[in-house]
Amino acid sequence: MPELTRTPYKIPFLTGAAIVIANMVGTGVFTSLGFQVMGIESGFALLMLWLVGGLIALCGAVSYAELAAAMPRSGGEYHYLSKIYHPALGFLSGWVSATVGFAAPTALAALALGQYAKSVWPGLEPQWLSVAVVLALTLVHGSSTRVGSRLQIVITALKVGVLVVFIGAGMVVGEGQPIRFAPDAAGWQALLSPAFAVSLVYVSYAYSGWNAAVYVTGEIDNPRRNLSRILLTGTAVVLLLYVGLNYVFLRSTPIAGLKGQVEVGFVAATSLFGPFGGRLMGGVIAALLVSTISSMVFAGPRIVQTMGEDLPALHFLAPKSRAGIPIRALLLQTGITMAFILKPSFQGVLVYAGFVLNLFTFLTVLGLFIFRWRRPEVPRPYRAWGYPFTPLLFLVLSGWTLVFILRDKPWESLYGLATLAIGALVYFITTRLGRPAAEPASSRSSH
Repeated sequence: MPELTRTPYKIPFLTGAAIVIANMVGTGVFTSLGFQVMGIESGFALLMLWLVGGLIALCGAVSYAELAAAMPRSGGEYHYLSKIYHPALGFLSGWVSATVGFAAPTALAALALGQYAKSVWPGLEPQWLSVAVVLALTLVHGSSTRVGSRLQIVITALKVGVLVVFIGAGMVVGEGQPIRFAPDAAGWQALLSPAFAVSLVYVSYAYSGWNAAVYVTGEIDNPRRNLSRILLTGTAVVLLLYVGLNYVFLRSTPIAGLKGQVEVGFVAATSLFGPFGGRLMGGVIAALLVSTISSMVFAGPRIVQTMGEDLPALHFLAPKSRAGIPIRALLLQTGITMAFILKPSFQGVLVYAGFVLNLFTFLTVLGLFIFRWRRPEVPRPYRAWGYPFTPLLFLVLSGWTLVFILRDKPWESLYGLATLAIGALVYFITTRLGRPAAEPASSRSSH
């Protein structure tokens, strides 16, 4: 067989951007507005909330793009933190991503898919539909990266197209509610309120996933050139979609009808197009969530596989198939996801996981300054736009969010720290089962 046929398939720009967009546009944008309007009623402040959240994500994306171009290896924060700080900190980041960061949101999106589908077909059993969708996508991504890549492009393009049509229809059909979107004194005052800080935590969750492409860096075609374009394009597209969607939600539906509602997309579609339109939108959202689940099934196992390359005790997770797919890591993540789906009492997990995931994102962007100082000789094909102001803005806004969670969500923060303590124990045990943990393989080979 010619060597060319055994060359692993490389992820092109479109697939990378699709992974970012699909990871970001999940349950958050269709659920969180109902809680935001309970404390904020200014249309200007509510749209600014989504603009600020998008600004944080864009500042994070330009920072990650520089690190990914300088250290082009799959694994995301696990890889960066291992090289910049210490392998133990990288392991803790990978531990959180592998156990909670991907599996739990995948399960949540799958369960939401089942619930939305049930609004269209009441006879469906939502839990088993969730299981079937995850298993089917695992089979696709486990069989061929090329097929999985094409599937990701198609279903993400459909997702973006449907949302653009919904936004356009909402602007044409909606009667318009008495809510002000122009800046005024009350709107500026709302920006500085505690309710704005609370809502920003949930908006940040809705934007999470902007860094998804860095987990598959090693499989991207020409990552030094394409990765920055993938991160920035995907994040910018989602920012525009989020602002447009929330504008339509607020313009079409009275705030009183949105307060406390979880299925905001269903409520807004019912207000715009009637009961049948609401049910149809429920089915559409269910279909859109297939793209989200697919992207997380694709990206998550690459972290575990990279950890398996560096830690002898986890080496059994390192092998890839002849097509370059981390089958064992994929099966492990699917197993954890199944456990969450079949016993769906894990919503609290997502709250405290948000704290530790934000903490590692904060440390990664901070690491951009440290890496420039310690390793100025490393080639940097892409440099963070607006440095040092863009990473500093990210650190200020993310740090504010972390402080708020610590102050107002102490139990969730403690659970997150307990998760890190368990991860530290696992790291200690795994490094003692083999040789002492060394610098990641990529670090050794780059010298």
